[in-house]
Amino acid sequence: MYDILVYLFENYYTPQACPKADVLAHKLAAVGFEQEDIHEALGWLHGLAQSTERFAPIEYASASTSLRAYSDEEYHTLGSEAIGFITFLENSGVLRPALREILIERAQATDEAPVSLDRMRIIALMVLWSQETEVDHLLLEELLNGERSTLSH
Repeated sequence: MYDILVYLFENYYTPQACPKADVLAHKLAAVGFEQEDIHEALGWLHGLAQSTERFAPIEYASASTSLRAYSDEEYHTLGSEAIGFITFLENSGVLRPALREILIERAQATDEAPVSLDRMRIIALMVLWSQETEVDHLLLEELLNGERSTLSH
């Protein structure tokens, strides 16, 4: 699934440039991705769209800064590295409260617990990409370096 997410980021400038799910599935299969991975990635992306709709009201209701307390379940699922990375993104100013909640929800939607830092970077990259968030060049390099190390394994 993560390879597909990275492929989408690298090949489609914006989410709107992606074709509809059925056409995208055919294109991904033609490139050589496995059907199971395609299905998982498309399901994850559908969940991302639903999370965006669900957390959009937070964007207008909350201040630009907020404090987030993690439940025991979230701490177990995400792990300290991922939570530290989320805090880093918040402190860098790129992760507003609504995006933070989307990121947490999408990280928890994976089958990995705790979520590795490399995987969290890819999830963050996709959340920011899906929202067409402007990202500082150095931060983007940090996200991409993590992504490249994940794909090389």
